[in-house]
Amino acid sequence: MRAAMDQIVDSHHHIWRQRDLPWLLGPMQPRIFGPYEPIRRDYAIEEYLGDIEGCGIAQSVYVQANWAPARAVDEVAWVQAEADRTGYPHAIVGYADLHDPDVGDVLKAQSQYPLLRGIRMQLHWHENEQYRFADGPAVMNDAALRRNVGLLAAHDLLFELQVFTAQMEDGAAFAEAFPDVPMVLAHCGMPDDLTPEGWRAWRAGMERLAAVPSVSVKLSGLGTFIHRLDRAHIERTVRETVELFGPQRCLWGSNFPIEKLWTDYASLVDAYREALAHLSPEARQEIFAGTARRLYRL
Repeated sequence: MRAAMDQIVDSHHHIWRQRDLPWLLGPMQPRIFGPYEPIRRDYAIEEYLGDIEGCGIAQSVYVQANWAPARAVDEVAWVQAEADRTGYPHAIVGYADLHDPDVGDVLKAQSQYPLLRGIRMQLHWHENEQYRFADGPAVMNDAALRRNVGLLAAHDLLFELQVFTAQMEDGAAFAEAFPDVPMVLAHCGMPDDLTPEGWRAWRAGMERLAAVPSVSVKLSGLGTFIHRLDRAHIERTVRETVELFGPQRCLWGSNFPIEKLWTDYASLVDAYREALAHLSPEARQEIFAGTARRLYRL
Protein backbone atom coordinates (compact mmCIF):
# COMPACT_ATOMS: atom_id res chain seq x y z
CA MET A 1 0.00 0.00 0.00
CA ARG A 2 2.77 2.43 0.84
CA ALA A 3 4.31 2.17 -2.64
CA ALA A 4 0.99 3.07 -4.26
CA MET A 5 0.81 6.28 -2.25
CA ASP A 6 4.31 7.67 -2.52
CA GLN A 7 3.06 10.70 -4.45
CA ILE A 8 0.91 12.66 -1.99
CA VAL A 9 -0.38 16.20 -2.38
CA ASP A 10 -0.99 18.15 0.82
CA SER A 11 -3.93 20.28 -0.27
CA HIS A 12 -4.19 22.38 2.90
CA HIS A 13 -1.38 23.80 4.94
CA HIS A 14 -0.21 27.16 6.18
CA ILE A 15 3.13 28.89 6.64
CA TRP A 16 3.28 32.21 8.41
CA ARG A 17 5.17 35.00 10.04
CA GLN A 18 3.77 35.90 13.43
CA ARG A 19 3.94 39.64 12.73
CA ASP A 20 1.50 39.26 9.83
CA LEU A 21 -1.26 37.53 11.78
CA PRO A 22 -3.41 39.66 14.11
CA TRP A 23 -4.70 36.57 15.91
CA LEU A 24 -1.14 35.60 16.92
CA LEU A 25 -0.30 38.99 18.38
CA GLY A 26 -1.17 40.35 21.82
CA PRO A 27 -3.23 38.32 24.31
CA MET A 28 -4.17 34.83 23.14
CA GLN A 29 -7.63 35.03 21.56
CA PRO A 30 -10.03 32.07 21.87
CA ARG A 31 -9.80 29.91 18.77
CA ILE A 32 -11.82 27.04 17.40
CA PHE A 33 -8.91 24.63 17.85
CA GLY A 34 -8.25 25.47 21.52
CA PRO A 35 -5.11 26.85 23.20
CA TYR A 36 -2.36 27.45 20.66
CA GLU A 37 0.64 28.77 22.58
CA PRO A 38 3.08 26.31 20.88
CA ILE A 39 2.36 27.81 17.43
CA ARG A 40 2.36 31.49 18.41
CA ARG A 41 5.56 31.96 16.43
CA ASP A 42 6.87 31.91 12.87
CA TYR A 43 6.06 28.70 10.99
CA ALA A 44 8.48 28.93 8.11
CA ILE A 45 8.58 26.79 5.00
CA GLU A 46 11.80 25.21 6.25
CA GLU A 47 9.99 23.87 9.32
CA TYR A 48 7.16 22.58 7.15
CA LEU A 49 9.65 20.77 4.90
CA GLY A 50 11.15 19.18 7.99
CA ASP A 51 7.69 18.09 9.17
CA ILE A 52 6.86 16.37 5.87
CA GLU A 53 10.22 14.63 5.43
CA GLY A 54 9.78 10.92 4.76
CA CYS A 55 5.99 11.15 4.40
CA GLY A 56 5.80 10.95 0.61
CA ILE A 57 4.66 14.53 0.05
CA ALA A 58 5.38 15.50 -3.55
CA GLN A 59 3.42 18.78 -3.77
CA SER A 60 1.51 21.10 -1.50
CA VAL A 61 -1.13 23.84 -1.55
CA TYR A 62 -0.98 26.84 0.77
CA VAL A 63 -4.32 28.10 2.12
CA GLN A 64 -4.65 31.63 3.47
CA ALA A 65 -3.83 32.17 7.13
CA ASN A 66 -5.97 35.21 8.00
CA TRP A 67 -3.59 38.07 7.48
CA ALA A 68 -5.15 41.50 8.02
CA PRO A 69 -7.81 41.79 5.25
CA ALA A 70 -6.22 44.90 3.77
CA ARG A 71 -3.08 42.84 3.06
CA ALA A 72 -4.73 40.17 0.94
CA VAL A 73 -2.45 40.88 -2.01
CA ASP A 74 0.64 41.04 0.21
CA GLU A 75 -0.06 37.54 1.52
CA VAL A 76 -0.17 36.03 -1.97
CA ALA A 77 2.95 37.95 -2.96
CA TRP A 78 4.87 36.69 0.08
CA VAL A 79 3.88 33.05 -0.42
CA GLN A 80 4.77 33.27 -4.12
CA ALA A 81 8.20 34.60 -3.13
CA GLU A 82 8.66 31.69 -0.70
CA ALA A 83 7.71 29.26 -3.46
CA ASP A 84 10.18 30.90 -5.84
CA ARG A 85 12.87 30.61 -3.17
CA THR A 86 12.26 27.05 -1.96
CA GLY A 87 10.07 25.23 -4.49
CA TYR A 88 7.18 24.95 -1.98
CA PRO A 89 4.21 25.40 -2.08
CA HIS A 90 3.03 24.54 -5.58
CA ALA A 91 -0.28 26.42 -5.46
CA ILE A 92 -1.79 29.24 -3.41
CA VAL A 93 -5.29 29.87 -2.10
CA GLY A 94 -5.51 33.50 -1.08
CA TYR A 95 -8.07 35.62 0.74
CA ALA A 96 -10.38 38.26 -0.70
CA ASP A 97 -13.25 40.13 0.94
CA LEU A 98 -16.09 39.19 -1.37
CA HIS A 99 -18.35 41.78 0.23
CA ASP A 100 -16.06 44.56 -1.03
CA PRO A 101 -17.40 46.32 -4.15
CA ASP A 102 -13.77 46.81 -5.26
CA VAL A 103 -12.76 43.17 -4.81
CA GLY A 104 -12.30 42.82 -8.57
CA ASP A 105 -9.18 44.99 -8.26
CA VAL A 106 -7.85 42.72 -5.50
CA LEU A 107 -8.45 39.58 -7.57
CA LYS A 108 -6.74 41.16 -10.55
CA ALA A 109 -3.70 42.09 -8.44
CA GLN A 110 -3.52 38.64 -6.86
CA SER A 111 -3.83 36.93 -10.22
CA GLN A 112 -0.53 38.37 -11.39
CA TYR A 113 1.12 35.74 -9.16
CA PRO A 114 1.33 32.52 -11.16
CA LEU A 115 0.60 30.09 -8.31
CA LEU A 116 -2.78 31.58 -7.34
CA ARG A 117 -5.49 28.94 -7.77
CA GLY A 118 -8.33 29.95 -5.47
CA ILE A 119 -9.85 32.12 -2.76
CA ARG A 120 -10.98 31.28 0.75
CA MET A 121 -13.30 33.61 2.61
CA GLN A 122 -14.47 31.74 5.69
CA LEU A 123 -18.27 31.74 5.82
CA HIS A 124 -18.82 29.48 8.81
CA TRP A 125 -21.17 30.58 11.58
CA HIS A 126 -22.18 28.69 14.70
CA GLU A 127 -24.43 29.20 17.70
CA ASN A 128 -21.30 28.88 19.81
CA GLU A 129 -19.71 32.34 19.61
CA GLN A 130 -16.21 30.87 19.83
CA TYR A 131 -16.82 28.95 16.60
CA ARG A 132 -18.14 31.91 14.61
CA PHE A 133 -16.31 33.56 11.76
CA ALA A 134 -18.98 35.04 9.48
CA ASP A 135 -21.35 37.81 10.58
CA GLY A 136 -24.40 35.57 10.40
CA PRO A 137 -25.59 32.10 9.40
CA ALA A 138 -27.12 33.17 6.06
CA VAL A 139 -24.08 35.01 4.70
CA MET A 140 -24.10 32.92 1.50
CA ASN A 141 -27.40 34.55 0.52
CA ASP A 142 -25.91 38.05 0.56
CA ALA A 143 -26.40 39.68 -2.85
CA ALA A 144 -23.06 41.54 -2.86
CA LEU A 145 -21.11 38.43 -1.97
CA ARG A 146 -22.87 36.44 -4.68
CA ARG A 147 -22.10 39.06 -7.32
CA ASN A 148 -18.44 38.94 -6.43
CA VAL A 149 -18.16 35.15 -6.27
CA GLY A 150 -19.12 35.24 -9.93
CA LEU A 151 -15.86 37.12 -10.62
CA LEU A 152 -13.79 34.07 -9.64
CA ALA A 153 -14.63 32.25 -12.85
CA ALA A 154 -13.11 35.03 -14.94
CA HIS A 155 -9.80 34.47 -13.16
CA ASP A 156 -10.07 30.64 -13.28
CA LEU A 157 -10.18 30.48 -9.49
CA LEU A 158 -11.92 27.98 -7.23
CA PHE A 159 -13.60 28.82 -3.94
CA GLU A 160 -12.84 27.09 -0.64
CA LEU A 161 -16.19 26.69 1.12
CA GLN A 162 -16.06 26.51 4.91
CA VAL A 163 -19.41 25.97 6.65
CA PHE A 164 -20.98 24.08 9.54
CA THR A 165 -23.74 21.48 9.32
CA ALA A 166 -26.59 23.97 9.84
CA GLN A 167 -25.34 25.98 6.83
CA MET A 168 -25.00 23.09 4.41
CA GLU A 169 -28.35 23.57 2.69
CA ASP A 170 -27.44 27.20 1.98
CA GLY A 171 -23.97 26.04 0.95
CA ALA A 172 -25.37 23.62 -1.60
CA ALA A 173 -27.68 26.28 -3.08
CA PHE A 174 -24.73 28.69 -3.13
CA ALA A 175 -22.61 26.20 -5.09
CA GLU A 176 -25.47 25.45 -7.49
CA ALA A 177 -25.67 29.16 -8.31
CA PHE A 178 -22.04 29.14 -9.55
CA PRO A 179 -21.51 25.96 -11.59
CA ASP A 180 -18.43 27.49 -13.25
CA VAL A 181 -16.69 28.05 -9.89
CA PRO A 182 -15.38 24.78 -8.44
CA MET A 183 -15.91 24.67 -4.68
CA VAL A 184 -13.87 22.71 -2.16
CA LEU A 185 -15.63 21.98 1.12
CA ALA A 186 -13.14 22.36 3.98
CA HIS A 187 -12.50 19.81 6.72
CA CYS A 188 -15.22 17.27 5.82
CA GLY A 189 -17.84 19.90 6.61
CA MET A 190 -16.45 20.42 10.13
CA PRO A 191 -18.45 17.82 12.12
CA ASP A 192 -18.49 19.38 15.58
CA ASP A 193 -21.50 17.58 17.09
CA LEU A 194 -20.65 13.88 17.40
CA THR A 195 -23.88 12.88 19.14
CA PRO A 196 -26.15 10.53 17.14
CA GLU A 197 -28.45 13.44 16.32
CA GLY A 198 -25.56 15.69 15.31
CA TRP A 199 -24.07 12.96 13.15
CA ARG A 200 -27.37 12.37 11.33
CA ALA A 201 -27.67 16.09 10.62
CA TRP A 202 -24.09 16.22 9.33
CA ARG A 203 -24.70 13.22 7.10
CA ALA A 204 -27.86 14.76 5.64
CA GLY A 205 -26.05 18.04 4.94
CA MET A 206 -23.16 16.22 3.30
CA GLU A 207 -25.59 14.28 1.09
CA ARG A 208 -27.07 17.60 -0.05
CA LEU A 209 -23.64 19.02 -0.88
CA ALA A 210 -22.53 15.83 -2.62
CA ALA A 211 -25.51 16.20 -4.96
CA VAL A 212 -23.85 19.33 -6.43
CA PRO A 213 -21.30 18.17 -9.06
CA SER A 214 -19.04 21.21 -8.67
CA VAL A 215 -18.40 20.55 -4.95
CA SER A 216 -15.40 18.51 -3.83
CA VAL A 217 -14.43 17.87 -0.22
CA LYS A 218 -11.18 18.08 1.69
CA LEU A 219 -10.38 15.30 4.16
CA SER A 220 -8.63 17.44 6.75
CA GLY A 221 -8.91 19.24 10.07
CA LEU A 222 -10.56 16.41 11.99
CA GLY A 223 -8.74 17.21 15.22
CA THR A 224 -10.18 20.72 15.28
CA PHE A 225 -12.94 20.15 17.84
CA ILE A 226 -11.57 17.17 19.77
CA HIS A 227 -7.97 18.46 19.98
CA ARG A 228 -6.32 15.09 19.40
CA LEU A 229 -5.49 12.58 16.70
CA ASP A 230 -8.35 10.10 16.96
CA ARG A 231 -7.97 7.31 14.40
CA ALA A 232 -11.50 5.98 14.94
CA HIS A 233 -13.00 9.43 14.37
CA ILE A 234 -10.91 9.93 11.24
CA GLU A 235 -11.88 6.52 9.87
CA ARG A 236 -15.59 7.00 10.47
CA THR A 237 -15.67 10.51 9.01
CA VAL A 238 -13.56 9.95 5.92
CA ARG A 239 -15.21 6.65 5.01
CA GLU A 240 -18.66 8.23 5.09
CA THR A 241 -17.42 11.27 3.20
CA VAL A 242 -15.81 9.20 0.45
CA GLU A 243 -18.92 7.07 0.21
CA LEU A 244 -20.97 10.21 -0.49
CA PHE A 245 -18.62 12.12 -2.79
CA GLY A 246 -16.54 9.37 -4.41
CA PRO A 247 -12.72 9.33 -4.58
CA GLN A 248 -12.61 11.67 -7.62
CA ARG A 249 -14.13 14.48 -5.52
CA CYS A 250 -12.17 13.89 -2.30
CA LEU A 251 -8.71 15.21 -1.48
CA TRP A 252 -6.43 15.06 1.54
CA GLY A 253 -4.92 17.97 3.47
CA SER A 254 -2.84 18.23 6.64
CA ASN A 255 -4.04 21.54 8.12
CA PHE A 256 -0.51 22.00 9.47
CA PRO A 257 0.68 23.54 11.71
CA ILE A 258 -2.73 23.61 13.45
CA GLU A 259 -2.80 19.81 13.80
CA LYS A 260 0.78 20.01 15.05
CA LEU A 261 -0.77 21.08 18.35
CA TRP A 262 -1.67 17.43 19.04
CA THR A 263 0.19 15.22 16.56
CA ASP A 264 3.13 14.93 14.19
CA TYR A 265 2.88 14.86 10.43
CA ALA A 266 3.83 11.21 9.91
CA SER A 267 1.21 10.01 12.41
CA LEU A 268 -1.42 12.15 10.69
CA VAL A 269 -0.64 10.74 7.25
CA ASP A 270 -0.63 7.18 8.58
CA ALA A 271 -4.03 7.66 10.24
CA TYR A 272 -5.58 8.63 6.91
CA ARG A 273 -3.78 5.82 5.10
CA GLU A 274 -5.26 3.36 7.56
CA ALA A 275 -8.73 4.90 7.25
CA LEU A 276 -8.66 4.52 3.47
CA ALA A 277 -6.92 1.13 3.31
CA HIS A 278 -10.14 -0.61 2.22
CA LEU A 279 -10.17 1.27 -1.09
CA SER A 280 -8.42 0.25 -4.28
CA PRO A 281 -4.94 1.66 -4.98
CA GLU A 282 -6.46 3.76 -7.78
CA ALA A 283 -9.09 5.27 -5.46
CA ARG A 284 -6.52 6.04 -2.78
CA GLN A 285 -4.28 7.72 -5.30
CA GLU A 286 -7.16 9.94 -6.39
CA ILE A 287 -7.71 11.05 -2.79
CA PHE A 288 -4.05 11.53 -1.93
CA ALA A 289 -3.00 13.21 -5.18
CA GLY A 290 -5.19 13.06 -8.29
CA THR A 291 -8.13 15.19 -7.15
CA ALA A 292 -5.91 17.93 -5.77
CA ARG A 293 -3.79 18.01 -8.90
CA ARG A 294 -6.87 18.54 -11.05
CA LEU A 295 -8.47 21.17 -8.83
CA TYR A 296 -5.31 23.20 -8.23
CA ARG A 297 -3.81 22.59 -11.71
CA LEU A 298 -0.59 21.14 -10.34
